[in-house]
Amino acid sequence: MAAKERAIPAPGVNPETAPFWEAAKQGKFLIKKCTACNKVHWYPRACCPFCMSATTEWVESRGTGKIYSVSVMKRAPEVYAIAYVTLDDGPTMMTNIVECDFDKVAIGDKVQITWRPTQGDGKEDAPPYPVFKPA
Repeated sequence: MAAKERAIPAPGVNPETAPFWEAAKQGKFLIKKCTACNKVHWYPRACCPFCMSATTEWVESRGTGKIYSVSVMKRAPEVYAIAYVTLDDGPTMMTNIVECDFDKVAIGDKVQITWRPTQGDGKEDAPPYPVFKPA
């Protein structure tokens, strides 16, 4: 029997993040790349956090990586794992680990992206949010 998952509210979409959420609806995971210093970064933002250039572009991530740090929340109403995942593309992001044995998930495990629905307000098609599962 699958564990019950937490309900996640739909994100607040703004002009800066809209391309990310539109791609998410198509199952594509985008990250930002600076065209000045050539570094990729997460979370999506207009200015590069490395060189402060405003010349960034969206690129599709492979959506794979390794768990850098993980904590399993067993005392919550729905057990869940929160983790930092270092993407094979470079950046590290905070996320959830799903579809796993919570007693065996560990630092260094290889993971791949998957998507979970969000709960919208009924006015719009709510985009999914990215989580990771064992690769």
